[in-house]
Amino acid sequence: MIKILKYTEYLYLIVAIFSMYRVFTDWNVDRQFAYIFIFFTIISIGMFLFRRSYRKKFEKHQQNNNQ
Repeated sequence: MIKILKYTEYLYLIVAIFSMYRVFTDWNVDRQFAYIFIFFTIISIGMFLFRRSYRKKFEKHQQNNNQ
């Protein structure tokens, strides 16, 4: 189960990178869309950091239980 959590956190980084790409390509065309993708970027990075800390806490908890 830990491996699944490790891979899903990187999906949020992929979404953040894609969102930043859309911000740069759509900035001069449609600013409203660009602002939405800035929001997605911030949320995706926040979710990546949250999931990463949660996974590390879970791993630490399992190590303590195995000892």
